[in-house]
Parts: sequence; structure tokens; C-alpha cells
Amino acid sequence: MDELEELRRKKLEQLKERFLKGEKKMGDNWPNEPIEINDGNLEEVVNRYDTVAVDCWAEWCAPCHMIAPILKELATEMQGKIVFGKLNVDENRNIAIKYSIMSIPTLLVFKNRGLVDRIVGAMPKEMLKQQIVKYQ
Repeated sequence: MDELEELRRKKLEQLKERFLKGEKKMGDNWPNEPIEINDGNLEEVVNRYDTVAVDCWAEWCAPCHMIAPILKELATEMQGKIVFGKLNVDENRNIAIKYSIMSIPTLLVFKNRGLVDRIVGAMPKEMLKQQIVKYQ
């Protein structure tokens, strides 16, 4: 009976793994537009998704407004692979201080719960996508 139980356990693990991979590939429950990030939910979002790109911005920042539509497009295109978020640094100073945000826009890229990159400044969509796609 032990051998049969071991086979059942392995098969269950395989099915669970296939289900989770399929869910991520299809983008189920993954947002298709940037989500609001704040001092209270950043850790939760980073823990929930494999890859998160957080746009650190402010209302008064013209370059921030220039890349906002680009990030919205990328969130739709990369749904299920990367989650995009928006963090207003004027309203969420704790995160801005923690990650030493000195210039905006700054995109913080988290992979497997850790900060792996920071992309500073506005740039065309294709340039930004090239820098982000390697983390999906």
C-alpha cells in the first residue's frame, strides 16, 4: 500500500503543478492593467505574483504621465506573465524611502519576491519592454 500511496501523491503533485502553470500562462486572476500599490499592499502583491513591475510616479511629473499609457498597454500584453502596479511616491513615502527612489519615473521590478531591477526614466515602449521582458 505504501507504493500505491506514493504514486497517488506524485500524481496529485503533478496535476497540481500543471494546473498552476496553466493558470499562470492563461493569466487567470492576473490583472490586465496596472493596479494601485501603496505602503500597505506592496508586500502582498509581490508575494502573490512571480513578477511585479511597480511604476513609482507623482501627479506633478510630466514624464510619469508620458509612460502611463505605455505601462497600461504592457500590462494588457503581458497579462499572466508580469503584473504592473502604480505607486504614487508623494502619498506612499515609506516605500519611496525604503527603495531610495530619487528620480521618477522609476520602475521597480520584483521577481520571486525580491527586487531584481530598477529602471529609471521615461523611454519608448519597445525600449521599456526589452528591459522588462527578460523577467517574465
